[in-house]
Amino acid sequence: MGIKQVKIDVNELTVGMFVSGLDRPWTQTPFPLQGFYVRDLDEIKELKVHCNHVYIDVAKGSSPVKTNLRRLTSNAGSSRKAMRAAKQSRISDVAPLKIRRDVYREVAPLEKEIAPARELHQQVYNAVGAVMEQIDQQHQNVPIHETKRVASQMVDSVLRSPDAFTWLSRVREKDQYTYSHAVRSAVWAILFGRHIGLPKNDLDVLAMGVLLKDIGKTRLPKHLLESKSRTPTEQEAYEKFIEYGVEILRKLPDVQPRVTSVVKTHCERVNGSGYPQHLRADKIPLLGKIAGIVTFYDETVNPRGIDQPLSPSKAVAKLYEYREIEFQEELVVEFIRAIGLYPTGTLVELSTGEVAVVVEQNFSRRLKPIVMVVLDTYKQALSKPLLMDLAAEERTKQAKVDAGKILASEVERIEIVQDLEPGAYDIDIAGIRDKYISRKQAKGLFSLFKRGG
Repeated sequence: MGIKQVKIDVNELTVGMFVSGLDRPWTQTPFPLQGFYVRDLDEIKELKVHCNHVYIDVAKGSSPVKTNLRRLTSNAGSSRKAMRAAKQSRISDVAPLKIRRDVYREVAPLEKEIAPARELHQQVYNAVGAVMEQIDQQHQNVPIHETKRVASQMVDSVLRSPDAFTWLSRVREKDQYTYSHAVRSAVWAILFGRHIGLPKNDLDVLAMGVLLKDIGKTRLPKHLLESKSRTPTEQEAYEKFIEYGVEILRKLPDVQPRVTSVVKTHCERVNGSGYPQHLRADKIPLLGKIAGIVTFYDETVNPRGIDQPLSPSKAVAKLYEYREIEFQEELVVEFIRAIGLYPTGTLVELSTGEVAVVVEQNFSRRLKPIVMVVLDTYKQALSKPLLMDLAAEERTKQAKVDAGKILASEVERIEIVQDLEPGAYDIDIAGIRDKYISRKQAKGLFSLFKRGG
């Protein structure tokens, strides 16, 4: 098999990639001349000391996020040139992100967090619903304290176990769209903030702001909310929900100005095409930029009025197309790294032809999550779903290759080739979730079914 090299910045390296070339002679570094798999973060740190960029063999190891994103956008059939033509001016006055990696390294076992997360999830829905109901009925005593409490607890839960809340948000419950969209968006926002190392106080503000970002929609007529195509006059009327939301929050006690700022700026865009103030670049605060990205993503993957949500790759592809146009490119890439190309709960097809559900993330190898295989190669239901850790399986096979027990050419590397629409093959994703969680609670975190070989 020939080498399929991709040149990447050393900062884009992740565990699982195969480094096949450097930007300097191998003899000037402590690394093996024949190339090597990146097996831990210490090797990445060492590479950063010696190199600015490296070459990776994507046939042997995993591909960088940007490579996969370009493949997704190409598959989506959209025209990059046309998208660039739509940009009003190049976004060059945006400061680089100050990302703090590995701030929240400890992850609680999913089976321990899922029960409190499930209870808290309902409390969050109730709190957001109560606030909107009271405002809609123009009551004076709005229960904002409860929303503030559950928002902070929601942050704590996601910091402990990112997968628990993601599961509960990924499986859509029968609730009003605005409520469920606000909660899902808040989960994405906290996951994102966790990934880039935002302080806990900032995460609390972000969660509160995203939960309440659509509060002004309680003052809009229903036809404006549900309309798929608005006239310019209707769009102008619709955009007033931001003004209404800010006005409402400023009258409520104990709402921080920074929370109101998230609500006020989540529809602004870095090229000035957003609303209500047409802010550009870093005139938009960081938390407002994050809120805008998670709102766009969730509205794309879970559009109003459609029975089934869209596949995450379609939302990711669309979001990626808007980098440097409506959204800061670095934020877009980091967001996709945070949630993964295949978030928990995604239905996927494997290179074997089997169909599986992503049940848990491998945070060091986003393209190799833990999946539950539910359909065989012929798309027939398995009598017993098979749990497979794609990253662990590849490590096991590579160890056999390294030990000379099998040839590299004999190894079948199992990859995710595409994600599927959630309604495909009539698979009960909620049922898969419950079976997986029950299995983990019964057998423990590390008692996983393994594929033979």
